[in-house]
Amino acid sequence: MAAQASVAGLLEVFDVTPAGRGRFVGVTGPVGTDGRQVAKGAQALGQAIVATAKRFPDKAVRSAHAVFTRPVQIDSTVELSVDVVHEGRSTATAVVTVGQDARLCATVTVLADVPTEDVVSHHALRPDVETPADAHPAGRAMLGHELRLVDVVDVNSPDEVGPPELYAWLRCDPIPERDELAKALLAYFTGQLGISTSMRPHRGIGTAQAHATLSTALISASVCFHDSAEWDDWLLYSHESTAAGQGMSYVRGQVHTEDGELLASFAQEGLIRSMRPVDAAIEMPARL
Repeated sequence: MAAQASVAGLLEVFDVTPAGRGRFVGVTGPVGTDGRQVAKGAQALGQAIVATAKRFPDKAVRSAHAVFTRPVQIDSTVELSVDVVHEGRSTATAVVTVGQDARLCATVTVLADVPTEDVVSHHALRPDVETPADAHPAGRAMLGHELRLVDVVDVNSPDEVGPPELYAWLRCDPIPERDELAKALLAYFTGQLGISTSMRPHRGIGTAQAHATLSTALISASVCFHDSAEWDDWLLYSHESTAAGQGMSYVRGQVHTEDGELLASFAQEGLIRSMRPVDAAIEMPARL
């Protein structure tokens, strides 16, 4: 039976369960009301972040770099294996494999360390854009999720043509208190608008039309955390697509608090291909 997705439910999905040393089991969430049949790649990224944090409880996750090889079917389970490359007093590195039914779906390389006092300190300033109150409300993807777009009314519209950049304010409820869950949530939403950012300069190709004629997918994702993941209200996700061509796109971005603190930076590679006739015959929710 279809269920309404929620931020609270997403946090439960991220919170994978230990199943032996270096092994974890996670759920993929129920079939949503949108009919989607596969999980977003960034969901596996978030689960890998939490699994690594549980494997190295005395350290904080600083970065995660994922490659998504196969889609994860929802309304099922996944298995995560945390293979330690190095574990020292200050830093630790692990390669997390995410599998389902004995098939490898993603690999995630994660760096963790023991935070220390600043030696030098600086960070990129928050972009000077509209406030959340002035931005345009977007459709709600899940309960507890509020998204507002800057200078864009509808990313699905073919009339929304502009430079390859998007700014979006995001507010979530609940905001996790555990650092690793908060980082997983930050990382998950870095994958929400990447393809839309790459498509924005191309007149007449809105997101809805692209889903009907193009095959798009997140292929790789990286996120670096510059501080503990703490915030009170709105987050600003800034996206810039610096290149698109040969069937791929590249997007980089940052996540700031409303007060201007830089919490994370991210980068993504997306696949953009013409839809084959056999693919077009598949119902759209099963392709997403």
